[in-house]
Formats: sequence, structure tokens, C-alpha cells
Amino acid sequence: MSDTPPIPAIEVLSAQKTYPNGTVALQPVDLTIQEGEFVTLLGPSGCGKSTLLKMIAGLLEPTDGRLLLWRKPVAAAQEGQGKKMAFVFQSPTLMPWASVQANVRLPLDLARVPRAEADARVAEALELVGLSTFAKALPRALSGGMQMRVSIARGLVVQPNLLLMDEPFGALDEITRHKLDADLLELWRKKKLTVVFVTHSIHEAVFLSSRVVMMAARPGRIVEQVRIDEPYPRSPEFMVSSGFQHHARQLQRSLLAASQHHEEEPSA
Repeated sequence: MSDTPPIPAIEVLSAQKTYPNGTVALQPVDLTIQEGEFVTLLGPSGCGKSTLLKMIAGLLEPTDGRLLLWRKPVAAAQEGQGKKMAFVFQSPTLMPWASVQANVRLPLDLARVPRAEADARVAEALELVGLSTFAKALPRALSGGMQMRVSIARGLVVQPNLLLMDEPFGALDEITRHKLDADLLELWRKKKLTVVFVTHSIHEAVFLSSRVVMMAARPGRIVEQVRIDEPYPRSPEFMVSSGFQHHARQLQRSLLAASQHHEEEPSA
């Protein structure tokens, strides 16, 4: 019987990003993320969280180094092996003139999925995010939290194995944000997803993550990785537990140190 180790979902191999003006957005980064992990990228503004996420997604090319998804280059990772990736942006980026159903169906229309199959998958995705009764509504009729749910449904409709999320709940009020965090964990568990999530919130990072990757700025780099060894599912009560407070204090110290590295560096 073979004891072959599982193939990682993501391998970042000395990947770095320098912009044409000479700005080093990301020093060489090495990071491995296994299938089924919920990994959060946390750090001060300008530390390269979104840059790293967009490089994983193939939306940005690294200046040097490599990024692999399921042991294949990002551009080829979704071809012919039944693995898919979806990206959820900071804002919902919905088509204002189109119904919720049409917005969610967009990736399937672009992939020329037959309409009957597409509509069935849209219905499933809307049910997963609790918006079945809003399929015919226009985005302007929805709250900010509901619009974000539509954006998540549009990611889920492609039936991804890997979900990349760039601070999706940052503009929402605390109550809505906590609700969507809890819903996201349920989706992660139900669909057995691998999730990479960007946030500025220590509390959100502790609540969601199996591992938190702390980054520091100028240049962007990983300075610490913290495992959140707390059981799932995580209820609101978890947020007042001693385990939660322990991890939050640890990340607070790490974030403060990462921010001070940033502030102490001389300006160019």
C-alpha cells in the first residue's frame, strides 16, 4: 500500500514581485498550503497580501520564482485534472442591469455551459448562500451583505476546489460580517474547499483559520505563521473563549511587530 503524501493545493516557491518603478511589493516568498486548509493572510496595509493572492490566482505574474496549483503552473492548473479555482474580490463587482441569477451564471455562460445545467448549478449556489428567493432581483435591491453573498455564489457556481478571497467582508458592518464569516466556514466544511483569505482583522483571522500567515511591509514578506489549533465548527461562543483570546493576543503582538518593522524603515 502506497504512503504517497497528498499533493499540496498551493506551492509558492521563492515567488517575488517588483514593479517597473522599482518598488519591491513582495520579497521571495515560500509557502505551502495543503488541500482542505483555511489559511488567512494577515498584516498591515502594503504588506503584499493582495499581491500574493493575485499571484496565486494568476492575475499577477511573479517577477521571479514559481507558483504551483496542484503541482502544475497556475496557468495550466485547471486544465484536464478536474480542479477549479474561484476568486472573490473586495467589492461584489456585479452587473447592475442583470438579475442575481444572471450575475451568478456569468462564469458558466462564458464557459458555454448548457443553459439547463447552468441554471441548476446557479440554483444550488444561491441556496448555499441563502439567496434562493432573490434570484430575479437586481443588485440595487440588495443590501451590501447580500451583494457579497451573490459574489460568493458566483465563485461557488464553478464548483471550485480552491477559493481565494481578497478581504471580501471588510466594508460590511460587524453583525453582517460575523454572519458571513460563520456561513463561509459552513461552506468550507460542506464543500471541502481549500480557502485562502485576506483580512486586516485579527478576530476574523482567528475565527476562520486553521493557519494564519503574518506578513510585514516594505518589502512585503512572511514573518510568522500561527496555527489556530481549535476545533471546528466554531460558534460565536468561541470568540469569548480563552483559546480565542490566546490566539488573538499572539497575533496582536505579531501584527504590532510587523507594523513597527514597516514604520522604522527609512523612506526612500
